[in-house]
Amino acid sequence: MPASDAKRTAVARTQRGARYGTGTLVKRAGPNGDTWIAKWRDGGRQVQRGLGFVHSKQHPDGRTRAEAEVALGKLREQVAIERADERAAEAKRAAEERRRPLAQVGEALIAAKRAAGRKPSTIEAYSYWLRIHIVDFFGPTPVGEISRNDARAFAAALERKGLAPKSRANALGTLHSLIELAIDEGWMGENPVKRVEKPALAETDPDVHFLETEEVEALLRAVPDDRLGRVERVMYLTAAMTGMRQGELFALRWRDVDWTARRIRVRRNFVRGEFGTPKSKRSSRSVRLASRVATELELLSQESLYKKDDDLVFAHPATGNPIDRSKLLKRFKAALARAEVRAVRFHDLRHTFGTRMAAQGMPMRVLQELMGHRDFKTTLIYADYAPSEREAEWVEEAFRPAAPVTQRDASRLGQPSS
Repeated sequence: MPASDAKRTAVARTQRGARYGTGTLVKRAGPNGDTWIAKWRDGGRQVQRGLGFVHSKQHPDGRTRAEAEVALGKLREQVAIERADERAAEAKRAAEERRRPLAQVGEALIAAKRAAGRKPSTIEAYSYWLRIHIVDFFGPTPVGEISRNDARAFAAALERKGLAPKSRANALGTLHSLIELAIDEGWMGENPVKRVEKPALAETDPDVHFLETEEVEALLRAVPDDRLGRVERVMYLTAAMTGMRQGELFALRWRDVDWTARRIRVRRNFVRGEFGTPKSKRSSRSVRLASRVATELELLSQESLYKKDDDLVFAHPATGNPIDRSKLLKRFKAALARAEVRAVRFHDLRHTFGTRMAAQGMPMRVLQELMGHRDFKTTLIYADYAPSEREAEWVEEAFRPAAPVTQRDASRLGQPSS
């Protein structure tokens, strides 16, 4: 190669940055003079550091190329040591995190769910399964040491306790969520609960339990004639004639009763001692206020000491606070017994509304909106109670016997006559 070409190649290479070992030196022009830039790759990432000014008349104390090469080598060694220290610290931190007991991971999970705005009932459920079953079984076992056999042993222990399949599934689900959080945080690599066989859940009761109209009236007559009973009687009637859930009734305020439009607007609920939003977005709804319910609510309002817009409709008559749920259920069962009607749940008053509306021929989609069902399949449990004017006609037509064969038809078809 001619000398002139070699010189041009050397100049171009210097301008690009000459590669020395695994590092590269690059001259970068700047307003105050050229500077050395060192570049190299470390563990798959690119590192770039400045090495000061290039030796020149403007910067006589700057580094020559040879000096920059030496500085590059030392810098690479220093960064390599720093990176090794970082990796060691990270490994130590990960090992310490893997030694976290499940109880601590559970606290972190609950804090994350609360920060995400999950309902108080959901938070309480996580806390219950963690406190009563998971911590009781695993104790101080580090989260990183829980194996698939440990998860299976936990499932077996739940079964030995006599828990129902649904309860066992909930406990395993909570454990699964705890370990998923640990995985997300890098505290362990695989979720051992994924390979544990889940309990077979029993089929839901296909029968819808509800009260007949006469039974509802008998229940209302059997409610004690005291101050609390006065509130309970209107609550039972409202539940049966609106389909509202118990928590929605507990949270109902007078401002939610639209007397002009004759509607109740469901906007909140009261579950496990906490006010919150309804069960789902569709649960926020408006339900029709029948004349009888409107009259009873108006009378209750006139008698109540708590009738401001933000006061509870079905408040305890002495305190204005929500009625104690356990006490209400005991009195509800006692009233059913006095009325000598079937022992149903309070929730079955909601089913009473659903079955009565379906029996009147209300379209299922309309009933879904009134009851606040998120899934249309849930509403279809009432379809069996919907009437059909032509059902009997269809069955009769489908199984109507064929007309007898006449003598004339038989001779024409070559068949014996009937």
